[in-house]
Amino acid sequence: MITAYTGAQVRAAERPLLESDEGPALMARAAHGLALAVVNALRTRRGSVYGTRVAALVGKGNNGGDALFALAELARRGVRTTAVLTSGAAHTEGLAALRAAGGRVAEELEPADVVIDAVLGTGFTGEFRAPAPRPDALVIACDVPSGLNADTGAAGDGVWPADLTVTFGALKTGLLVGRGKALAGAVEVVDIGLGPHLPAPDVTFLEPADAARLLPTPRPDWHKYSRGVLGLVAGSEAYPGAAVLATAGALATGVGMVRLVAPDAVRHLVLAAHPEVVGTRAPQGRVQAWAAGPGIADDDDQHHALHVALGSGLPAVVDASALEILGRMLAEEQGNRAHWEDARLGEVMVRLAEDRTVAGEHLVLTPHAGELAALLGTFAAGETDLEPPERGEIEAAPLHWAREAAARLGVTVLLKGPATVCAAPDGTAFVQGQGHPFLATAGSGDTLTGILGALLATTGTAQSSTAQDGTAQGSEAPRPVEVAALAALVHGLAGRLAAVDGPYGAGELAPAVRAALAAL
Repeated sequence: MITAYTGAQVRAAERPLLESDEGPALMARAAHGLALAVVNALRTRRGSVYGTRVAALVGKGNNGGDALFALAELARRGVRTTAVLTSGAAHTEGLAALRAAGGRVAEELEPADVVIDAVLGTGFTGEFRAPAPRPDALVIACDVPSGLNADTGAAGDGVWPADLTVTFGALKTGLLVGRGKALAGAVEVVDIGLGPHLPAPDVTFLEPADAARLLPTPRPDWHKYSRGVLGLVAGSEAYPGAAVLATAGALATGVGMVRLVAPDAVRHLVLAAHPEVVGTRAPQGRVQAWAAGPGIADDDDQHHALHVALGSGLPAVVDASALEILGRMLAEEQGNRAHWEDARLGEVMVRLAEDRTVAGEHLVLTPHAGELAALLGTFAAGETDLEPPERGEIEAAPLHWAREAAARLGVTVLLKGPATVCAAPDGTAFVQGQGHPFLATAGSGDTLTGILGALLATTGTAQSSTAQDGTAQGSEAPRPVEVAALAALVHGLAGRLAAVDGPYGAGELAPAVRAALAAL
């Protein structure tokens, strides 16, 4: 499990060390870690270190000081080093160390094998203009790429994309989300001794090793209900394949049974591919979780199925068309308590209509940025303190808006994007970035819905199972936000495994889901 922190959290962790006069030691550790990263890059790129050229764009703050001390260490190893002082001033001791080691100060960037970007650090939040065009060299960012918001990942067009970011003390949230994920390149964290002083993390990143804690292991005494039963509301005449893909994703994830609620033609198509599925036109039978939305129609049958799923109190995924229907219902029926009670949605949907608050993190909404913008626009209609965001604003700051939506709606949000953000109403958040660009294909989200629905069913039932002798088994069920992050992890790893043989369609993901789970 990887944890990430805001710039303010890291600066707060540094404060007691700075007050104890350990500032020079912190900078020395950071500079040494940066120098080692440059050495490794030079050996990989040039085969040696001696005689190579390293330049740095150096700002006037401590970020620039880190780079100057790193250049000094490199100069002592035979590297020809130059520093360009972007503000005319620089860290005094760092500049002296560079000159003492034989490094130079230049007016502008000179040709180099590696260029260190050390203009700005984690405290910057404004609009950044690079002092020079990005060079044709390996770019290593010092702590964060200059101009990148270390908390949100937002960045202007002037930010240099780094090949490697060497960050100090702890991973910064902005390197995982927004444009930061792409601009940071590979990321290395240098330990400078902040560990005992760091608070609870801002976000968490699940690694494959974490899956063992969350995935239940089937036991000999289990039956299909022990493994979880998923109710799936999916497919229509226009989009029958969405039900096939969501079903395949769920079955590949290992759920005990899928109960599909769909029109006749859709059920026949799904049953031809997956005869083990139990298909009905209306919700029937026992389930442990619901997944609703992929390809559904805006008609009475699907409305009823959606009402049953959302009003059941069970864990439920709300995706795709279900998000659109949910938003339209809210816009049309705000305050109409009788309508929701007649539809037997129960207290959850009554509160949605009247208070615009869905009570329960068990409800997992899975929008992309455009769908979230539309949903928040609907909820903002009577909110004086919420300016509805545009899609581009959500794409620029996905963590902020996923948290905002989760808190205001009282639900768990899985926001799809280059990095998937999962947020709970209390602010707990996970960021998963294991996916592959080939996952940007029609139907990929339907497969994810099936995976997530199946995991909600299986993880929720495993902890309550009992052995044949009546003794309690399992452990406490993970929170829906953790399950959402796990689903994103599985989906992303499957996307990478499928990409080994080149581009693919969503129909080829299910075997890769099984392979990903086997690897976990």
